[in-house]
Amino acid sequence: MTPPMTLSASYEHCRLLNARHGRSYYLATLLLPAWKRRHVHALYGFARYADEIVDAFDMDGDRDKALDALTQRLGSALAGDPVDDPVLPAFTHTVRSFGVDHGDIEAFLRSMRADLTVDRYATYDDLLGYMEGSAAVIGTMMLPVLEPLPGAHGTAREPARQLGLAFQLTNFLRDVAEDLARGRVYLPLADLDRFGVTVADLRAPRAAPAVRELVAFEARRAEDHYRRALEGIGMLVPSSRPCIRAAHELYGGILTEIKTAGYDVLAGRARVPYRRRLAVFARHLTAASAAARAERRVPAVTP
Repeated sequence: MTPPMTLSASYEHCRLLNARHGRSYYLATLLLPAWKRRHVHALYGFARYADEIVDAFDMDGDRDKALDALTQRLGSALAGDPVDDPVLPAFTHTVRSFGVDHGDIEAFLRSMRADLTVDRYATYDDLLGYMEGSAAVIGTMMLPVLEPLPGAHGTAREPARQLGLAFQLTNFLRDVAEDLARGRVYLPLADLDRFGVTVADLRAPRAAPAVRELVAFEARRAEDHYRRALEGIGMLVPSSRPCIRAAHELYGGILTEIKTAGYDVLAGRARVPYRRRLAVFARHLTAASAAARAERRVPAVTP
């Protein structure tokens, strides 16, 4: 029997998942103090791990069983039992270390399970219900790691939710064709009707004018979520702010690329050019380094 993965190896596995699948966000995490990065990677790694189960093309009915098995292993790991899993040792260590709300974890798993049976959302409110678990709670799970200022944890929660929603809606707009290949439509059906768009229109190699208008409408919703998230950055300790500012710019940059393409999300996947990503990183690096040094400075002790 293979021994359970060590904690260090589990954190490294999560880091690699983040580096491979969340390149923009991974770049932003490099602006965090080193001790915070591994915890952010653990939270990302768990979310990605579950997402890969529900998105797998080659598992069919086994996806439900695989998600059940993950949930069972998670329960055991949270109870302190060793588990044969590459992600859970790091994830549960982070959960215990920062008092991550178990209700947020449960909400996330409910949304992942919804992906096994729900492939359409009638209204934006319905979609928001799904995104509450798939995205908003990721923001609130990250919050204790990012460290709100004293007394700001309660007020910082809503901006953290909004940033998660903004990132998720941006992904939905970028990945319309990819999601449709999995049989899913994350653009609300009421909005498709409003602009005279059918699901068949989303299968075209290029976006028709009505599809572009629909995407522009949803992009404005995403921009509103980004605006509502901004106030939360100042509620974090200084060493976490450059990371979140960079992530805000990088994901917002995907929306900019979508606009530049005339809102045609069917002709190709919108990406922020590598040089621009590096420029965003470099712009925030000095502030990140200064804040990290300031936090490490030991205050003088009066005899």
